[in-house]
Amino acid sequence: MVLASAPGKCILFGEHAVVYGQPAVAVAIDARIRVKIEKSESGWQIDGMKFDKSRHPHLDAILKRMWTGDGGAPLSVQIESDLFGAAGLGSSAAICAATAAGILHIRGTPVDELPLRGIATTAHLAEAEAQGGRASPIDTSTSTLGGAVFVSDKRESLAEWKYTRDLRIDGVQRTWEIHSVSLPQSLQEASLVIGFTGRPGPTSQMVAKVADLLKRQPEKMEDIERIGNVTRAGATALSLGNLQAVGIAMNECHRLLQGIGVSDSDLDRMVEAALPTSLGAKMTGAGGGGCMIALTQEPRRTAEAIEMVGGHTMTSRLGAPGVDVKTSD
Repeated sequence: MVLASAPGKCILFGEHAVVYGQPAVAVAIDARIRVKIEKSESGWQIDGMKFDKSRHPHLDAILKRMWTGDGGAPLSVQIESDLFGAAGLGSSAAICAATAAGILHIRGTPVDELPLRGIATTAHLAEAEAQGGRASPIDTSTSTLGGAVFVSDKRESLAEWKYTRDLRIDGVQRTWEIHSVSLPQSLQEASLVIGFTGRPGPTSQMVAKVADLLKRQPEKMEDIERIGNVTRAGATALSLGNLQAVGIAMNECHRLLQGIGVSDSDLDRMVEAALPTSLGAKMTGAGGGGCMIALTQEPRRTAEAIEMVGGHTMTSRLGAPGVDVKTSD
């Protein structure tokens, strides 16, 4: 039996703008997906029930790509999650990364030799297959590598380049350069409080909403470019351990995201509630629901303030460890 886990993620800077070639920064969070994989004598199972591929397309995509051991003998997979469901925290990416790592270990790869680039690539391709051919590598790279991940359409000097990901989406070849941002110890003086509205963020609808806005008001592309500039400034602040500058960049990013219409009243209310005890706060992910985040040195007070206006909270460090595998006899 193999126990594998991978972290969820929050986007610190760059959501929506990344669709238009701008960079984005995501951090792994302490909340994780845990996957237990073992051979099954009762046929393919997930969480003790017959495996229904239509209900678990991400898992099905990973297994089709990776599991040929013992002639494709059935496996039993059990999944546990610390993450808010359908909240834009990268749960499907974490499932893909953890399952890929676990199967590699079952197939004989030692834990200390697990190929992170290969795991991230396989997880990205599986997520794209499950989502109709569309997927950015941000979530899967962050779940695999952990820490802070900087994604751009070019190699950036302000972060450590890791690998290139390519994917053909709607007939167009997309290329992303994946980097890791080194996080100084000083960043551990602050925590990330995540506030969930209780409603999922409808990613495809929000992406379409921004596309329509830019078609009707092409001058709004300036806001998209400004988000890119804020993202680079925020990544630099992260690498220097400058908490105040990270917070300022978060606040500016939220203001710009409001300007392109992807925040909503619940997210704005939680951001406003968090600001008095935070260095910075913003929505994270698609918007229209989902989550916001606050960078704070007073996580308990910040969480209480968010909960007072109706949010559900969890607290994390900035940049949790990536994918992990353990063997249980």
